[in-house]
Amino acid sequence: MSVPDALLGARRIEAPADMEALGRALGEALRPGDVVVLTGPLGAGKTTLTRGIGAGLGVRGPVQSPTFVVARTHPSLVGGAPLVHVDAYRLGSAAELDDLDLDLASSVTIVEWGRGMVEALTDAWWEVEIERPTGGRGADTMCGDVSRRTDELDADAPRTVTISRRP
Repeated sequence: MSVPDALLGARRIEAPADMEALGRALGEALRPGDVVVLTGPLGAGKTTLTRGIGAGLGVRGPVQSPTFVVARTHPSLVGGAPLVHVDAYRLGSAAELDDLDLDLASSVTIVEWGRGMVEALTDAWWEVEIERPTGGRGADTMCGDVSRRTDELDADAPRTVTISRRP
């Protein structure tokens, strides 16, 4: 497992650029076979973090949410591991995640909404929990203003990001 101890634990992220910078640092540390599970509400910054991971890995972009395609593979531009970005939100079980036939051994795999599913695929992974404020602006109080994109929800509000090894 490749993430240095300095990146483990909880930290406050002030802005999307800081989330992307954290992702870049993670991406520079991740190696083939690493699996990262991202957990957090809509608009928390999961895809922003993954965009930074892709930059740190040196993969072809753009890194966007794979919500409707379930998984995207971004090949390396620098001879390193590809990034496999999975959105498990629409999957009903770990078996459906397994059915994607992901190449975990030679890729860096990011699974959004993967908590409770990746355990069927690997014995060890990185867990990234992103917490954002709720009860202000955002998906939980939009009151009919559904035109706002989820990646803009509370974009300027700080987040708490906790990175840990599992199990």
